[in-house]
Amino acid sequence: MTAPKENQTARRRAPAMSPEQRRAMIIQTAIPLIAEYGAAVTTAKIARAAGIGEGTIFRVFADKDELLQACMAEALSPEHAVRELDAIDVSQPLPDRLAEAAEALQAHMSRMGAIAGSLGHRGGKHPGTVRGAGRDESTTRIRAALAELLEPDKAALRRPPEQIAALFFGLLFTQPRTEDEPDLTPQELVEVFLHGALSGGVK
Repeated sequence: MTAPKENQTARRRAPAMSPEQRRAMIIQTAIPLIAEYGAAVTTAKIARAAGIGEGTIFRVFADKDELLQACMAEALSPEHAVRELDAIDVSQPLPDRLAEAAEALQAHMSRMGAIAGSLGHRGGKHPGTVRGAGRDESTTRIRAALAELLEPDKAALRRPPEQIAALFFGLLFTQPRTEDEPDLTPQELVEVFLHGALSGGVK
């Protein structure tokens, strides 16, 4: 059966991806699958999820190990988290800005943990850095993006925005986990951070 003329035209007009764009698309498709299935995920499953042939993967990756290493490097990269922080509307009240930031960073940490947990047991070379962002640089960039969110309220802060950003970042990464108590929501975490542990009724 011949495909409808409009579909044929759409396919002809669809711009071809560059190898770098295709790599990025495959990595983004693979990351949630790796988080779910670990290193056992097959390239066939990744290809089906991406809507491409399995052979297309091996045009931009030498083998499955290279793909897995690229996915771990992407998960550890701060790029996505920094973009999300930069996109937060600074005209919002400070609590709303910080709640959005907490949600974005918690998702970033969850993504890192899922991929590192799935692939961390594998042998071989650690992915190291991605686009020049090592662990220290990653932390620095995220803190800088947080400081930018705090800048509009600089006059009301007890400490410089950079120091407040570092404290907030540290709170997010060291939030205690207990079996008896549910995790704080981003809004609850921000409320405690900004107003302390005491309720409003305590003098």
